[in-house]
Amino acid sequence: MTMASPAVLILGIGNLLWADEGFGVRAVEDLHRRYIFPGNVRLMDGGTQGIYLVQHIREADILIVFDAVDYGLAPGTMKLVEGEEVPKFLGAKKISLHQTGFQEVLALAEMLGDYPRDLLLIGVQPVELEDYGGSLRPEVKAQIGPAIGAALAFLASRGVAAAARAAPLPPAETISTAETIMDGYEAGRPDEAEAMRTGDARVLTDGRWQGPDDFEAEIGRLLSSPGGGA
Repeated sequence: MTMASPAVLILGIGNLLWADEGFGVRAVEDLHRRYIFPGNVRLMDGGTQGIYLVQHIREADILIVFDAVDYGLAPGTMKLVEGEEVPKFLGAKKISLHQTGFQEVLALAEMLGDYPRDLLLIGVQPVELEDYGGSLRPEVKAQIGPAIGAALAFLASRGVAAAARAAPLPPAETISTAETIMDGYEAGRPDEAEAMRTGDARVLTDGRWQGPDDFEAEIGRLLSSPGGGA
């Protein structure tokens, strides 16, 4: 009798818009471009979806997560964490809201009785996060190859093999888009005069926007207006 193949999910999480925050997404993109997997393996750009990923997690026997993680190590350092230790690193020193969200996703999957049998976090310590529209810094980008190697080795040790493509997929055939694939994203970035690097503060500081004097009263008004609430 042949045992069923394990369901494998390889997930990249993070936000491409904030420099090294995009490491996880870039890693899974590059893995997809360069390798072919059997039908029981799914590669996914999880972005910052948080709780919306829970059903995908519940369906996985083996889960690999690529992410930028604040380990408190030297910038650009890659660290592998397995099993029950993974949620601790996603929550203790988060670098953005998506990590708390993903910690909750894992907890919810466990509560519902469907938790991955094998779990690996492949994290890289970021160099720069406060650069809106920026790409990976060289030290972090250099870890994509080693991170992919770690993922392939983890899978191979569990009987899941990948085959290298004869040539990387063109942008139009990847799990990304022509606008967000790394080469296009980097080439299309406007200069600093057109797009501020810390998020466009001009929206909030040019005097044309001002919040309500009484926030609670404003929320009450919106909820009581037609179509504003149930």
